[in-house]
Amino acid sequence: MTDNWLDPLDFKAEFPHPERPLEVDIGSGKGRFLVARSGKFPETNFLGIERQKIRIHSSGRRCERAGRENVRVFRMEGFYAISKMMPANYVANYYFFFPDPWPKARHQDQRLFNPAFMDALFKTLEDDGCLHVATDHLPYFEEIRGLLQQDERFEEIEAFVPDEEETTDFELIFSHKQIGRCSFRKVS
Repeated sequence: MTDNWLDPLDFKAEFPHPERPLEVDIGSGKGRFLVARSGKFPETNFLGIERQKIRIHSSGRRCERAGRENVRVFRMEGFYAISKMMPANYVANYYFFFPDPWPKARHQDQRLFNPAFMDALFKTLEDDGCLHVATDHLPYFEEIRGLLQQDERFEEIEAFVPDEEETTDFELIFSHKQIGRCSFRKVS
């Protein structure tokens, strides 16, 4: 895809129809959401970003078997992909389902959502673009939602709730727990 890992990458150029809107699933796991969502919205391009090799292979195979020409997967850590590789005003929607909560106090600085990440989200979202978050780790959910609520560049909208087919593997595992959900729109 590229030999240059320092400048933004035109991810849309990798799709048969690069003019279509791009939606990005960060931490796409095994691809359950990607396959379902891309099937429901074939006129939209979907990019799954995942850092774990085994998951990216699983996701890619699942999308390929389903014949999804509007899906690409990219193996990269989410923060770097969004803050360094994603062009400005580029993404219609981001999905963050069950981001790693790094629950131990000594690891919490490794969490994805922080002020620098908020800047990257704002920069890379299109005007009126949205981001959708879901997690079973309620303290981390409150932290994410609080960051977004305090940032005047985003406004809270009705939380996105995937249909049963779009439910991620992690959500199926944690379905017995309370799930925190929120969605925010970039204020243009």
